[in-house]
Amino acid sequence: FKGGRSYVVRFDQVTSTENVRAALTASFGEAPEVKTYGESTQQRITTTYLISDPSEDAEAKVEAKLEEGLKTLEVKYEVMSSQKVGETVSRDIKAKAIWAVLLSCIVMFVFIFIRFKKWQYGLGSVVALFHDVLIVLSVFIIFDGILPFSLEITQDFIAAILTVMSYSMVDSVVVFDRIREYLTERNKADLDKDERIRVINYALNSTLSRTINTALTIFFVMFAIFIFGGETIRGFAFALLIGIVIGTYSSICIATPIVIDLEKDKSPKN
Repeated sequence: FKGGRSYVVRFDQVTSTENVRAALTASFGEAPEVKTYGESTQQRITTTYLISDPSEDAEAKVEAKLEEGLKTLEVKYEVMSSQKVGETVSRDIKAKAIWAVLLSCIVMFVFIFIRFKKWQYGLGSVVALFHDVLIVLSVFIIFDGILPFSLEITQDFIAAILTVMSYSMVDSVVVFDRIREYLTERNKADLDKDERIRVINYALNSTLSRTINTALTIFFVMFAIFIFGGETIRGFAFALLIGIVIGTYSSICIATPIVIDLEKDKSPKN
């Protein structure tokens, strides 16, 4: 991402994004990114025109070109907001986002390892976290421009990713605690692999209702925020909705199987 300027424009009537893009392409000399932003009469226009120009009048030149292109549509409009993200700032945001996710995974691995005294639990949790992040990121990339609200990867998205990771980790800790409780009960820590899998399955079934009820409670709250919270936080709420669903099943269907597969088979040898 090289940075760019974004403008939220509201028209008096519904105007196709293709017509707006064509009009601004002729004005800017390059094709801007045009997306519907919330209401059908509102669009978000992002352009890299003169983004590397450090002069003080660069902003005025871009706005003049924007006005020149929009006037050709012969539709009344109003620029609701504008924002500039420079190339250096965009690189900084990307680097900090990557480091935030990686450091979070490392800290969580150490926490799980210390809590459960086994590296398999830590690795299973971290793999589940990477899975959650990749799924949410993939949904944003695939449906960007398809869904009728903004799915841009901004600071809000990074905050949502870290929130999803925290939720997934807490869910994994609850599941692992129940597994440890069942395995240590009646000296079950040294069972062979088949019996161990059976005990872990009982532990998962015992915590399944709690996991689903917690996920549904948070999901309904976030769904209400997604519907009534307004356009500015709709992308954030959508990321959390996807993350809650993914995080709920990953703690059971990804983290736990990895723990089982990586633990040594303690079957008695002949």
